[in-house]
Amino acid sequence: MADNISSIADLDFSQVSPEEFARIVKGLSKREIEQLAADAGLRMRVLREVFARMERQFKPDVAGSLDALIRWKITGASEDAVFETHIANGTCAVSEGRSNAESRITLILADPEFLKLVSGNANPVTMFMTRKLKIAGDVGLAAGLTRYFDIPKA
Repeated sequence: MADNISSIADLDFSQVSPEEFARIVKGLSKREIEQLAADAGLRMRVLREVFARMERQFKPDVAGSLDALIRWKITGASEDAVFETHIANGTCAVSEGRSNAESRITLILADPEFLKLVSGNANPVTMFMTRKLKIAGDVGLAAGLTRYFDIPKA
């Protein structure tokens, strides 16, 4: 297990394709992801790269005229991380931290579930039904959120 964590710590995430990232996450256990997330610096490096990829993997043609602020609260052992994605005018902008703007939906999930979700290794409906993904706000928007992004398959 320590080998998996150290190999991830050595990765240059900007050089890893979305498909390769999905394969890496698929190969990690929940415990390994929790151990990875325990290193605050590595955790934030991974989260920042994931959210940067959201901007690149956004599908403006599918989003159409959607205007929505989506707040992501990723719960961790030591502290929560908050990111926001704002979809408007055919663009997706990501920011770190909580703004004063009102979100249309807030998604709350732990590190392992977040990484599994964004790498295409988990079903969001199943996660919601098993309470691993909590949603506040527009549940309808949340149900279709994955279609706005090109999510890799491992």
